[in-house]
Amino acid sequence: MNEVYLDYNGSAPLDPRVFEAMEPLLRNGVGNASSSHRFGRRQAALAETAREQVAALVDAPAPGVVFCSGATEANNLALVGLAEGAPAERNRLVVSAVEHASVYETARWLHEQGMAKTDVVGVTEGGFVDLDELGSLLGPDVLAVSVMAANSETGVLNPLEQIAESAHGVGAVFHCDAAQVAGRLPLSMGDLSIDLLSLSGHKMCGPGGVGALVGTGGALRGLRPVAHGGGQERGLRSGSLNVAGIAGFGAAAVLGLKEREQESARVEVLRDRLVDGVRIGLRGVCENGDTSKRLPNTANLHFAGADAEAVIHNMDPLAVSAGSACSAGAIEPSRVLTAMGLSREEAFESVRFSLGRFTTDAEVDTAISKTVEAVTRVRDMTGEAFGAVG
Repeated sequence: MNEVYLDYNGSAPLDPRVFEAMEPLLRNGVGNASSSHRFGRRQAALAETAREQVAALVDAPAPGVVFCSGATEANNLALVGLAEGAPAERNRLVVSAVEHASVYETARWLHEQGMAKTDVVGVTEGGFVDLDELGSLLGPDVLAVSVMAANSETGVLNPLEQIAESAHGVGAVFHCDAAQVAGRLPLSMGDLSIDLLSLSGHKMCGPGGVGALVGTGGALRGLRPVAHGGGQERGLRSGSLNVAGIAGFGAAAVLGLKEREQESARVEVLRDRLVDGVRIGLRGVCENGDTSKRLPNTANLHFAGADAEAVIHNMDPLAVSAGSACSAGAIEPSRVLTAMGLSREEAFESVRFSLGRFTTDAEVDTAISKTVEAVTRVRDMTGEAFGAVG
């Protein structure tokens, strides 16, 4: 069975070159990076090298990299940490309606706990933050604005520079979940005036279970730790460092920085070929989100009259998604798509295709044929007046 994996936004396959960087540590990497003996110092040195590599990926100073288990933990540390350390007069968070659950649900939890009031800013039909609405929500009581760089479901890119300017205009911290952009498009914390940035290793062909919160000195000083213990990572993330994973994360960052321009151009061609091929083979197909401002690897397609879960079931062995990985199994439609104005039915009929480093021409051809076949079958079963073209 020739499996085709097109769910890179959920989790990207581990690059063999990353595994090569990790393997010696997995086999012989004894020692705690917090220990003062030679084994510990050796582990600590490897972690510091990776810290510099991750910092270079996002054009940030290495001391600002706080390693953790992934972007979900980084997002929690950013929002909860800020709320814990906030002055009384700044008690409000503003997050976008299409944020990842680890931002959206954390902000909601803080609101329910009375730790921070939360306002949700809407998005345009294209899927990016409504800047006028954002401006109307901002005031001197806003502690932080949290808006993602690129949406995991649609790939739509947000106007980060303008958002940062608006946030800073009222003295608020700007936090950005950049898990989907890092390693795919250029990203400079300094140029974009981002105060806190969340990253995840497995989104960039690195290992799972490792990520980072990257921050400016001022923003990090405003945080309080979420987990307490030995005071590792500037006192913000206690626990023995996962040095093998961190080394892999660093190796993935190096590859992402070196290859992102060439690889993004290659993948964009494949993505467009996939969408064009599906549209040639099927009626009633449209793309969700602004197609001029999105990740080069992502396409979210609405198949009128075909339930997405049924389509995916009939695509096997093609792996795609009906939403974000963290909403798998949900019976509610995509919060992202309904926020953009799609109906519940339209959201339930939408499928995400996300390509990546190891996607081939042959796999795209297979994906086109499998998609056309699956959608046609589902529509035939439901009696919808759509089908294959020709």
